[in-house]
Amino acid sequence: MAYRNGQRLPLDDKAGSGPTLRLSVNPRARRLSVRIDARAGEAVVVAPTERGLAQAVAFARTKGVWIAERLAVRPQGRPLEPGQVIALRGRPVRLEATPGAGAARLVEDGAVIRSGGEGEAYARRIENFLKREARQTLIERTDFHLRTLGQKPVKVSIADTRSRWGSCSPHNRTIRYSWRVVMAPPPVIDYLAAHEVAHLVHADHSPAYWAVVEQLIGDHRPWRKWLRDHGGALHAVGR
Repeated sequence: MAYRNGQRLPLDDKAGSGPTLRLSVNPRARRLSVRIDARAGEAVVVAPTERGLAQAVAFARTKGVWIAERLAVRPQGRPLEPGQVIALRGRPVRLEATPGAGAARLVEDGAVIRSGGEGEAYARRIENFLKREARQTLIERTDFHLRTLGQKPVKVSIADTRSRWGSCSPHNRTIRYSWRVVMAPPPVIDYLAAHEVAHLVHADHSPAYWAVVEQLIGDHRPWRKWLRDHGGALHAVGR
């Protein structure tokens, strides 16, 4: 059977049900891999080429128990509503509502985000606040690492991607980040900025690329692990 990039199919091909596999072709991938997309609630099968997808699917189906277990314990959605406690740069902050149409703002020495609005309008204002905070922090850290490497400025955009925390397009000098990383501790945010800026030097994930990341922030492994371990919880916020 021929598989294609972006295709979705059941993990159990005989039952035709259960967890979903999403097929992904990444030319920069150095091997077949399977990862959990906690936000989408599915497993992502990655291969360097479409020709390699068949082997990747077969590999994923040998990991059926592991995939089912990981999906079963993924974080549940947490709406952005008054009384909720979320994180901002790794510190807990409580969401509060205030009468009127005020925009979300940080108060009480950074322990509270207070906003007007009700229901979806309230949630939208909180999310917009987090996006503004993410833009400010990520632009600051991006510019810092650009200066360290002697690189020219880039265009930074903030999005809400399904799984990737960031992406870099060296040819048009643009970097895109997920705003959700602003909830992570500062060293994790800094790692993400260094990760994307380093792609301006090396577009792959070769040893030379990781050497640039290490030049920027030192040992990056703890922060990569933090995102793997806690990223699902960040993606659950506001769902």
